Amino acid sequence: MIITLKDGSQKEYDAPRSIRDIARDISEGLMRAAVAGDVDGEIKDIRTLIDTDCTLNIITANDPEGLKVLRHTASHVLAEAVKNLYPNAKLAIGPAIADGFYYDFEAEPFSREDLDEIEKEMKKIIKKGAKLNKFTLPREEAIKFMEDRNEPYKVELIKDLPEGAEISFYEQGDFVDLCAGPHLSSVKNIKAFKLISSSMAYWRGNENNARLQRIYGTAFANKEDLEAHLAHLEDIKMRDHNKLGREMEIFTTVDVIGQGLPLILPNGVKMVQKLQRWIEDLEDKEWGYVRTKTPLMAKSDLYKISGHWDHYKDGMFVLGDEEKDKEVFALRPMTCPFQYYVYKNTQKSYRDLPYRMGETSTLFRKEDSGEMHGLTRVRQFTISEGHNVIRPDQVEEELQNCLELAMYVLKTLGLQDDVTYRLSKWDPENKEKYLGDNEYWETTQEVLREVLQRNNVQFVEADGEAAFYGPKVDIQAKNVYGKEDTMITIQLDCAIAENFDMYFIDQNGDKVRPYIIHRTSLGCYERTLAWLIEKYAGKFPVWLCPEQVRILPISEKYEEYAEKVRKELARAGVDVTADNRSEKIGFKIREAQNKKVPYMLIVGANEESDGLVSVRTRSGGDKGQMKLEEFIAKISEEIRTKTTQEP
Repeated sequence: MIITLKDGSQKEYDAPRSIRDIARDISEGLMRAAVAGDVDGEIKDIRTLIDTDCTLNIITANDPEGLKVLRHTASHVLAEAVKNLYPNAKLAIGPAIADGFYYDFEAEPFSREDLDEIEKEMKKIIKKGAKLNKFTLPREEAIKFMEDRNEPYKVELIKDLPEGAEISFYEQGDFVDLCAGPHLSSVKNIKAFKLISSSMAYWRGNENNARLQRIYGTAFANKEDLEAHLAHLEDIKMRDHNKLGREMEIFTTVDVIGQGLPLILPNGVKMVQKLQRWIEDLEDKEWGYVRTKTPLMAKSDLYKISGHWDHYKDGMFVLGDEEKDKEVFALRPMTCPFQYYVYKNTQKSYRDLPYRMGETSTLFRKEDSGEMHGLTRVRQFTISEGHNVIRPDQVEEELQNCLELAMYVLKTLGLQDDVTYRLSKWDPENKEKYLGDNEYWETTQEVLREVLQRNNVQFVEADGEAAFYGPKVDIQAKNVYGKEDTMITIQLDCAIAENFDMYFIDQNGDKVRPYIIHRTSLGCYERTLAWLIEKYAGKFPVWLCPEQVRILPISEKYEEYAEKVRKELARAGVDVTADNRSEKIGFKIREAQNKKVPYMLIVGANEESDGLVSVRTRSGGDKGQMKLEEFIAKISEEIRTKTTQEP
């Protein structure tokens, strides 16, 4: 048999060889580092015998797939440790994931102290150095094997497999787990690992199933990589908007109000207010939008016309019962059907289009309780929503305008490099979920594709992510934990105008159906706020800060001058406060820095006598003395230009 290696060279053997033996034949060092093999594109256990021609790449723990094997084995060690310490715990599943691994157990919740004890037990197991051996059993024997071990979740998994299947297991000493592998040859090869946290999880991700306890961990090929990752996790904790946003008094949540219904606190309101005023002025004054204000709810009749009642009812908060009540209402999950009637209020000609309607819209969506997270996934939220009613010949130009506006907003916020683009298409295997036929979807998807390509935008395509009425461009971003959400969306809809009898009068006096672009320029304000908190770790650009300047008088003798400075800054439109507490100036400075206030102005005798301020920044920089009017001009320019540079 001929083995073709990664570099194109070949090895020829006259008898079957294990991947480990082939690695040894290449070099002793590679054999010691090898954890698995990529055989014709499939990752195989290092002990797998190869008996036919193939391509082979030896995988080490420094390779992504090798790291996955290492972490998968670490999850088995975790499971063994938990069973040793908590014999009544039941095993569920334990895969490797992007940054580590986890294992789910039916058990009591685990504390941090419990995780520390489990870590110690894992180290004992690793020190013993048991080898991992794979064996298989027929399906019925496998079921009995796990029933005898009183592992009901494993039994359920096996029963889901086809009749006649051979079921594979891995054993390490006395511990055995249901698993397809691959795994390390020995647990002693786990050199660097850490248990990170624990949380509740549902069996198979279904909230109607049993509640389990999930332990998250991570593992790396060496301690240096582990330490770097743990440092990264600490940085994530410092940036997590769910933690930092509360500490900075931007938002909070209250159990009696409800999950997914955050209270935006004064600091957060100030930031949202600045964003909202900017976006509304930008859309109305520079991009030709008219502003609308529509109701927060409507009768079910409206949603039946739009199609949302059939396609989206489960995601809506419905008020009333169709079988009992004369009228049933629902809180709006989107603004489009309301704005269509703004368009229809007066007859439009081809000269009136595009007709761009913008609204700062508060919406309601019935998210699952398990999806709630801080400000990124909520049940009530506000977006910079808009609907552009256009002639068919205006499609490409108007899509281009919407994309340019979105890109401008991202650039101004300093977020342009933190996003990815997705062309969200229909699912042709489930046509009943959508309006329109194959030709409609292929045509509209191609229009969006061409706009992205014309702008040299790198994008991915995703089936099944379109709205029911048309494809869309979704601008995606990840939070600090790597979870991706949609931030801005641009949707092309060539179908729904028919439902609402929308039309314009063309050059010939005929009625013509318009097309509609559903779009956001900023997206959801709450989600954007979370994104900004994590992006800047709370050190927001000056123009966005709820408190831009704090004046620090050295003593109470200079409070009058501090007040004069405050008034001058306030008149210039700066968000400014004065700290007149009887505290030492060093304490005041540290507190202002901890609150991430961009500028601190220290005032005393010299400053008062000469009309000066001593300027410090939150990064600890002492900028020296400056004329008050000079500082006002400087910060006013930063606010006007919306610079993202740290002061």
